Amino acid sequence: MAEARKKLTAAEKAQLKEDKKALRNAKRAKRIDSRPFAEISTIKVHRRSKKRKRINRSVGGDLVLFFFLCLAGILSALPLVLVINNAFKPLDELFKFPPNIIVRNPTLDNFTDLSVALANSTVPFARYLFNTVMVTILGTVGHVVIASMCAYPLAKYKIPGGTIIFTIIVYSLMFPGAVTSIPNYIIFNWIGLIDNPLALILPMIGSSLGLFLMKQFMSQVPTSYIESAKLDGAGDFKIFWTIVMPLVKPAWITLIILVFQSLWNTQGAMYIYREDFKMVSYALSQIATAGAARSGTLAAVSLIMITVPITMFIISQSSMLETMATSGLKD
Repeated sequence: MAEARKKLTAAEKAQLKEDKKALRNAKRAKRIDSRPFAEISTIKVHRRSKKRKRINRSVGGDLVLFFFLCLAGILSALPLVLVINNAFKPLDELFKFPPNIIVRNPTLDNFTDLSVALANSTVPFARYLFNTVMVTILGTVGHVVIASMCAYPLAKYKIPGGTIIFTIIVYSLMFPGAVTSIPNYIIFNWIGLIDNPLALILPMIGSSLGLFLMKQFMSQVPTSYIESAKLDGAGDFKIFWTIVMPLVKPAWITLIILVFQSLWNTQGAMYIYREDFKMVSYALSQIATAGAARSGTLAAVSLIMITVPITMFIISQSSMLETMATSGLKD
């Protein structure tokens, strides 16, 4: 009987160990997540990043960062606020010191004086506006199309001397417009384009900024898309217009904004001498340079000139911000 009790006790001990082991396994099974491993890893990384942010940034640091960003935003918006308010200030407020940021007695006299000055001009204002719109549209469309078509082979094809060509393009970005203005004038005078709108359009079409920007973005387009399109029988032009250009839409929309703003504000006084070929910015600046009495008119001119570029930026700001966010990424 004693031996049977010893054997029974040994069996009970073994059974007890098995029960404890099963209980531990059951507890572990409850803690195991049934979701895919990639999802679990992503959640863990996200949790770790949150923990690190909480550790590295205190409430005081967040407040300092918040006030710094608010100050930077106020300083960035202050010039725009001053331009808008100055356009509606009477002359006594414009010459007041210290100046008022917000207009106290708003008036439309500045715009009335501007309309009277334009009405007395030898050339109708509609002519200045037509010249500006024509040069801006032709220069913007031509620059985007030519730059994109030149950037495509540099980005997706191994052409002889492609690296050297792109290096020259990068170096050309270092030269400001003041350096190239005299050579441009000599060339345009030689080919007879002085007093011709093409003297303003052609330099913008040949600018290297768009070529550099479009090449950098087209390099991020997966080559597999182009190879698949070629297997389906698509030609280079069809691939360029239907696959590559839609994928780099943020880049060429940003380019449109930059070129449009540059051409809209240009005066072209170096190449255009005929009054009926001059631009809106030149005509408005000449009207506003008649002395201190035209200070209000100058404020109204400033507001009118910045309205169109700001409107374009507001309409397409999402694409421009996407360009900035993805400019340093690669597949």
